[in-house]
Amino acid sequence: MDILKLNSISPAADEILKSRFNVTDKSDNPIGIIVRSYNMHDFPFGRDLLCIARAGAGVNNIPIERCTKSGVVVFNTPGANANAVKELVICCLLLASRKIIPAIEWTKSLKGKGSEVPALVEKGKSCFVGPEIYGKKLGVIGIGAIGALVANAAAALGMDVLGYDPYISVESAWGLSRNVKRITDINELYSLSDYISIHVPCNSSTKGQINRDSISKMKDGVVIINCSRGELVETQDIIDAVKSGKVARYVTDFPNDDLLGVENVICIPHLGASTPEAEDNCAIAAAMELADYIENGNINNSVNFPTCTMARSGVSRIAIIHLNIKDMINKITSKISAQNHNISNFVNKSQREYAYSMIDIDDVADEKLKKEIESIEGVIRVRIIK
Repeated sequence: MDILKLNSISPAADEILKSRFNVTDKSDNPIGIIVRSYNMHDFPFGRDLLCIARAGAGVNNIPIERCTKSGVVVFNTPGANANAVKELVICCLLLASRKIIPAIEWTKSLKGKGSEVPALVEKGKSCFVGPEIYGKKLGVIGIGAIGALVANAAAALGMDVLGYDPYISVESAWGLSRNVKRITDINELYSLSDYISIHVPCNSSTKGQINRDSISKMKDGVVIINCSRGELVETQDIIDAVKSGKVARYVTDFPNDDLLGVENVICIPHLGASTPEAEDNCAIAAAMELADYIENGNINNSVNFPTCTMARSGVSRIAIIHLNIKDMINKITSKISAQNHNISNFVNKSQREYAYSMIDIDDVADEKLKKEIESIEGVIRVRIIK
């Protein structure tokens, strides 16, 4: 069974996968794919492809809808690179406040001045004065794995942190510092914050969230940091706001041609997760998700199917991806009972219009049973795992 690597992935993934699968960078029909930034939207799927794991959080490079309709489970690794991104955001706060980059560039221009350099430094440094972040208000939009770490770190540095996330998970809420104030109205966060850092996925409801209208509700001289996705911020609107002084600085980890060279726009070349620790963590998490799904049918951290796990029991496991429609479970179990199989364990989870079921039986499931279940209207994919 082939696991196809479409990008250079940390060797940490190989340590998990190579004892179980053939890990390769060339395969026409892999059972699983592990990917980072490779654009898969026109990538052909082989008949045996079961799953794709993105070694990172964003999945914009993967055709999610096509995968879902084909019964291909897509995983990501939320939180695996969270600390790396958090550290970059803290760096961005300081870079945006203290004019550190232009100061360094100016200092380089003094090369060759010899003994005059110390005096020139003292004379010129006043051009690069910037405020401290201590005591300032930071608004964090999105309190997920990364946003929560950013909020906690900023609070530890003495910032007054406001957090907005209408969908905050119990896990994130438990891990949040008591010094982070929860805001339920994003417009309130806009109006109060000296700095804003955005940490939400890019989708139809968040694309262009930072735009002319939202910026108009912010403080004059606000600093905006975007280490999540470039599309969350409308490029021309942020350029206009920076040029007018409404936004003091815009720091982004997602440059584009229009942003480059604009005064008070700091462009970083997508370094958020570019640490050896983050690359190892993402690779390990992606490899474990692939292996567990292929070998046991368990789904963790999928972006297109529900989380669904069950300890192995019985002799055979039947894993079924299907539509979330009325009477589906009864139809599936009836097919199993009709062939005199005893069900020893069962789990079913749904996510909007799709669902996933795992059924352990006490004897060997054969190809005939598989075909019987596949014949049920609304069933997308059936696997027998022994």
